Amino acid sequence: MVDKGNIVNMFDIFLPNWLARCAENFPGHLAIRCGEISWTFAELDHQATRLARQLASLGIRKESRVALLATNGLHYVVTVHALARLGAILVPLNTRLTFEELSWQICDIHASHLVSDLFYESIASHLAQAIPKLIEGILQVDYTNNNVILKNTDEDLNAPLRSLIDLSATQAIMYTSGTTGNPKGVIITYGMQWWNAMGSALNLGHHHDDRWLACLPLFHIGGLSILFRSVIYGISVILHEKFDAATVNTAIYEHHVTIISVVAVMLQRMLDDSEGQCYPSSLRCVLLGGGPISRLLLENCVRRAIPVVQTYGLTEACSQAATLPPADAWRKLGSVGRPLPQVQLRIMNEDQPVTAGEAGTIYLKGPSITPGYADRPEATAQAIRDGWLSTGDIGYLDEEGYLYILDRRSDLIISGGENVYPAEIEAILLSHPAVAEAGVCGRTDAQWGQVPIAFVCLHAGHDTNSEALLDYATQRLARYKVPRAIYLVDHLPRNASGKLLRRELYHR
Repeated sequence: MVDKGNIVNMFDIFLPNWLARCAENFPGHLAIRCGEISWTFAELDHQATRLARQLASLGIRKESRVALLATNGLHYVVTVHALARLGAILVPLNTRLTFEELSWQICDIHASHLVSDLFYESIASHLAQAIPKLIEGILQVDYTNNNVILKNTDEDLNAPLRSLIDLSATQAIMYTSGTTGNPKGVIITYGMQWWNAMGSALNLGHHHDDRWLACLPLFHIGGLSILFRSVIYGISVILHEKFDAATVNTAIYEHHVTIISVVAVMLQRMLDDSEGQCYPSSLRCVLLGGGPISRLLLENCVRRAIPVVQTYGLTEACSQAATLPPADAWRKLGSVGRPLPQVQLRIMNEDQPVTAGEAGTIYLKGPSITPGYADRPEATAQAIRDGWLSTGDIGYLDEEGYLYILDRRSDLIISGGENVYPAEIEAILLSHPAVAEAGVCGRTDAQWGQVPIAFVCLHAGHDTNSEALLDYATQRLARYKVPRAIYLVDHLPRNASGKLLRRELYHR
């Protein structure tokens, strides 16, 4: 007979602090390089401990919700680990938001503190003045001594720092992009970070000399998760303040980068900048996410032997949910792979499972999937049923269980009763040699309900017109999928991580 009193819930697990353990096991190993500054794990651990004590002097304690408004940099990394030492909850703020949007999120999440860097000090001060009881702290980097400190703040030497990580505890609350209505704060637990890191390592492999280049914003899950994989695996991070194709390419050659996470538009710009030059063999994985990928781009990578591995993820899944194993990269071109080991995945259509090849809504379940939305019980109940998260994304599984993404349900165009996937039309337009970027959305139509329209950016030096592109699309798409209009534009709206914002296309 099993003694249930001795059974420990799998989520009631405490692990030694990941950064502190790396400092013990690999004290001299490179933890992070940003610009001209490089820190070992021992140095990063020292920085996090000192900043945690300064943050504690502002009154930050366990479960304090701390909004962070800052650029990518050492100060951001140290703050993430310092808050973990205090058991406080990180609320990363998107630096592209307006004052009103920032104010709304800070109030919505009931943040007690707002920490910013010097670049955003003025905005932070105005936010602190506008929001009652919000306590402000300013980060700065002392480049003379290479230290991250809080401006005009002493250390609380009696601060109760946490040596253990509770996997069930909330690490961060990250706001989704808000496709419809106001955004929601996604709860990210330490357990989600742990299981996502484990699943990724089992799929991509783990090398102790890996160097992961982080050029995605750290206020997005794709960037933040790299910081935790670093201290869980004991590997190095090469951090860039922002994405720049030439700078990224230089880092790949000079800093022995082995893995990089990008979205399609970033990879295309990297290839354009490299002008056909091969990447070094040390680059073993280009993790490519952020939505449907042009087959033309993938085939170009195949020709140039670039180790692209497609992945599918979302904030609610703590970054990766499915990733194509490197061994299948060429065999399953266009697929985002199978679900990671810790993730269950199913495709449903009107609450019924579908057969192989049939499109439906993607549902996810597992320890790396969010338990819900902060202070939003109704939204949580609507999105998560019996532990299954409805992603709102549309895809299908082939006969071997490999996932293919078609589109966001919110971006789906229903024209005359037919489902039209913008990504399919975009892929056709992107296959035209003159087209650099393409975005498709629906326009209201009296006869058909909706019809697709497209916005296109051309490659520099290429010349074509809307009529020629419409003719090109007509030859390759069913009639109901052909855009009613194609507009040539200088740029497409994207968020900070490079994802196309289709909802903003029609308002251009």
